[in-house]
Amino acid sequence: MKKSLLLFVLLLSGISVLFAQQPDSIIFKNGNYIVGEVKSMDRNILKIETDYSDDDFTIEWDGIKELYTKTYFLITLSSGDRYNGTINSTGDEKLVIHTDEGVEIEIDPDEIVFMDDINQGFWSQVYASVDFGWDITKANNFRQYSMRSNVGYIAKRWQLDADYNLLKTTQDDVDEIKRTDGSLTYKYFLPHDWYPLISASHTTNTEQQLDLRFSSKLGMGKYIIHTNRLYWGFSAGANYNMERYTEAVSPDRESWEGFLGSELNLFNIGDLSLLTSLAVYPGITESGRWRSDFKFDMKYDLPLDFYVKLGYTLNYDNQPAVGSSKNDYVFHTGFGWEW
Repeated sequence: MKKSLLLFVLLLSGISVLFAQQPDSIIFKNGNYIVGEVKSMDRNILKIETDYSDDDFTIEWDGIKELYTKTYFLITLSSGDRYNGTINSTGDEKLVIHTDEGVEIEIDPDEIVFMDDINQGFWSQVYASVDFGWDITKANNFRQYSMRSNVGYIAKRWQLDADYNLLKTTQDDVDEIKRTDGSLTYKYFLPHDWYPLISASHTTNTEQQLDLRFSSKLGMGKYIIHTNRLYWGFSAGANYNMERYTEAVSPDRESWEGFLGSELNLFNIGDLSLLTSLAVYPGITESGRWRSDFKFDMKYDLPLDFYVKLGYTLNYDNQPAVGSSKNDYVFHTGFGWEW
């Protein structure tokens, strides 16, 4: 009798430990289920960690029938509302968010566009990627190197993004071509997917004789469409632009500009994602001048968080420095990794 009681207590303790370590469960539409710790859901892909696999499982969000969690998440809805809390299914194919304010909010599963486990602290809310490209030919000893990178942090009410890009070309008997650009952008999220933004950026470009262009933006933006398949938004405001040139043929410039931008991100096309953006800068203190920046990136995901990327960037200035080209473009092919 004592042995049976001891065995029962040990079995009950083992079950308690198992559920303490693996508090979350998922039931699929085909009837299968998985138990573990849900890490995140972004771009229609949910990640869950289990004790019996070295790598996280990735599951399409629309293949999930029911979800039960004890993990504490940062949750973003398609309406732009953001909550901290747990999330569980109801009996009528709905989800209920149990917020940290003690409020229960019932939603459709398609309304969730982002979830992130914030029990793990600061690093769980950081994301980053970097990719490299290179071309080498024997003729004229041609060498070209390129890099694109970004890192960001997302919290309940704000987001910080930084990026840095580099292109360098060398060959015999030709001047070196070099172009760098980087930016730092802060957004504070308001209801209904509105957000004020502050951004600072720099550019150097030998093709346009730019030793330095420093810009600082202040504006307002809104996501027109924000789902777990795509987002599309606009932003507008004012931009301070300072330019220093490498040649003495053009004086340095300082001016105020307006800006109007749009960005479209498609990320539920299997392993393929597309990102395109356009920003136009009409001159305010320099009448008749306008500039534009266009960017297009196509990324194909590989196993183990690696990817290949094709990118195209075009810059236009209708009043460039004397002797400089009005436009400059970069075509980038790269292999990279994201976290």
